[in-house]
Amino acid sequence: MRRAVIAFTAFLGGLVFLLAAPAYAGPADCQGVRGTLKLQGQPVNGVKIVVTSEDGKPVKEATSNAEGTWDVQVDKPGKYKVTLDVGTLPQNAEVRGGNNVRTPTVYEKNCSTVLFALVPKSGGEPTPGAPATPAETEGGSGFWQQAAQLTFEGFNLGLIIALAAMGLSLIFGTTKLTNFAHGELVTLGALLAYLFNVGFGLGVIPSAIIAVILGGGFGYLQDRFFWGQLRRRGTGVIAMMIISIGVAMFLRFLFLFLYGGDSEPYTEFNAQAGVTVGPITAAPKNFIMMGIELVVLIIVGIALLRTRTGKAARAVADNPALAASSGINVDRVIRVIWTAGGAIAALAGIMLGLSQTVKYTMGQDILLLIFAGVTLGGLGTAFGALVGSLIVGLFIQLSTLWISPELKSVGALAVLIIVLLFRPQGILGRRERIG
Repeated sequence: MRRAVIAFTAFLGGLVFLLAAPAYAGPADCQGVRGTLKLQGQPVNGVKIVVTSEDGKPVKEATSNAEGTWDVQVDKPGKYKVTLDVGTLPQNAEVRGGNNVRTPTVYEKNCSTVLFALVPKSGGEPTPGAPATPAETEGGSGFWQQAAQLTFEGFNLGLIIALAAMGLSLIFGTTKLTNFAHGELVTLGALLAYLFNVGFGLGVIPSAIIAVILGGGFGYLQDRFFWGQLRRRGTGVIAMMIISIGVAMFLRFLFLFLYGGDSEPYTEFNAQAGVTVGPITAAPKNFIMMGIELVVLIIVGIALLRTRTGKAARAVADNPALAASSGINVDRVIRVIWTAGGAIAALAGIMLGLSQTVKYTMGQDILLLIFAGVTLGGLGTAFGALVGSLIVGLFIQLSTLWISPELKSVGALAVLIIVLLFRPQGILGRRERIG
């Protein structure tokens, strides 16, 4: 037991050393608000941003540059009001939901990223260089074009959630552990890719491959030297769930200490011109990411159905004692699942970082949606996690047609509640007899 603790501590020390590399440190002189304005994947230049204090006193103004970015530094931390001047938007653009005011909190020596989602305005005049939308070229309905765009974005988000949810569902299925630290595995993958990309100067693709391998290794070592030891000591699943909350908080604040509170992009695949396919316009990276996500999910599904390890994992999920009595090495199977879960979660973090930006809370922010996808699809079922995650992603994006983007997670959670009222085991879950 002592050697196991020493080995696990040594691994954490090596992880701290990697993340604490000087080249990886975020900007220390940043204290304010900033953001990037894009319309259908293209930067929007010349938009005025007004920053005032919480009591309405003017602070500073900024204008988006040719890359769509803007930045306002403030003298002291606190809560601020950020207003986008809609009169300076292109004639074919508007803020989704009509809400052009944000109220971020700026912390000491940290920059808060403020998001304004820009969407095409039905009937607006096109700006030079901006891609024409189907509503403009074919006279179609702006509502249906926006619905198609949001459906595509919902599938994109749903596939990212599905990657993380599948790992969480596999771990729950084999160990019955509700792992609240799974979101930090997502964050770890994004941060490791950022380290090798920005800190060590590697491209995003080789950085992502290394991060996925390290994420899988961290998942293996977690079970080999921590969770496996707790299982052997007979720790109950409720106690382990509470421990996972502590592990999540430890890793989250470790990431904050080493990385800082800033949101940073990777060095590649940022400002890509939009590609129009029918009523959908998206950056090329989004199509490639969705293809990679689908391939990985299909490979994992085939592995569960066709390989010996996959069949053994399903046997362990059904009845660990019976699986052990039939000659299956339960600990080895669980370790393989932890390794695969860590690698898939790391890949989900990288995809999320490419879709948005990298920050230390990105896993925490998506954790509730991961649990919603797993629960909606059926606890412990990998394919249920995929189905549930796609439904969650679709409802999150499509709900913004009727409600404010700040409330978009409400739609997914409402669907979760309604489905579970009529089917408590989830969409693909099985009924279990209690008692």
